[in-house]
Amino acid sequence: MGQDKKDQTYIYEVVEDWAQLPKDWSFHEVAAVGTDADDNVYVFSRSDHPVTVFARDGKFLGSWGEGEYLRPHGITMGPDSTIYLTDDGNHCVKKCTLEGKVLLTLGLPGKPSPYQSGDIFHRCTHVALDPATEDIFVSDGYGNSRIHKFSREGKHLLSWGEPGTDPGQFNLPHNIVADREGYLYVADRENHRVQVFDANGRYETQWNNMHRPCALFMDSRDNDLCYVGELGPDMPVNKIWPNIGPRITIVDKSGNKVARIDDDRGQGEGIGQFIAPHGLAVDSFGDIYVGEVSWTAYGSKLDPPREVRSLQKLVRKK
Repeated sequence: MGQDKKDQTYIYEVVEDWAQLPKDWSFHEVAAVGTDADDNVYVFSRSDHPVTVFARDGKFLGSWGEGEYLRPHGITMGPDSTIYLTDDGNHCVKKCTLEGKVLLTLGLPGKPSPYQSGDIFHRCTHVALDPATEDIFVSDGYGNSRIHKFSREGKHLLSWGEPGTDPGQFNLPHNIVADREGYLYVADRENHRVQVFDANGRYETQWNNMHRPCALFMDSRDNDLCYVGELGPDMPVNKIWPNIGPRITIVDKSGNKVARIDDDRGQGEGIGQFIAPHGLAVDSFGDIYVGEVSWTAYGSKLDPPREVRSLQKLVRKK
């Protein structure tokens, strides 16, 4: 794949048609991806089979969640063989076993808070977990500009954020992750930055060398490197401009670029190209799984509309 010309440390190869879906099944589009301790892959898609599970080699292992999720958006893997699923269409987060049994629900399914009220939830987007306390942090981004903190049992503890461009304000907090020390990283998508907070919502710093950061994955196995999926331009005047995505950027905890995976051709269906990287996961081998909302961002706009690739596996070669 295309790499930053200064970097030859992170080299990847695309595995075409990696996921072996059953005959006549389709992802439609993939909102999020996660991997468990055995490197099994959990795909959260906007399809008839919202949660599909695959072995590392792409073998289909099963599915669950049929009829339970209105608009899949985020996956976060828990430390105790659990999985947190964010359903922005149903305004809730569900903590489940890896087999799909619901253990905890945050929010009131089907009952959003008033738009931009700051109350829980209006189209929540993602979950982060404190590694020490297992407190739960939810980015509430499509109809609010808030981060909500809950205890591991689901008790609401505090919230912060409001619309705006200043530190601690948000313009669509789309994703959230935590590092090993419990600091939180929020993809403030339409402000083109990632903001960093402590566990009590105190602003620490921000990374600004981003273009519409959409997906985040914090790899605590590799010195807390953060993988950032960036959306490309969405305006007619800059739609085909180079160097602004879609792409994946790997940064350290200070926001310094370690590597960048992109393609000079910009958005597209070719090998090595991205469409709309919306969800990221990295397994224990360093391989990257990229979920893309390719129907929303691309396929629905074709003439005639058609489904296009929405999941890629990038095998790390170096």
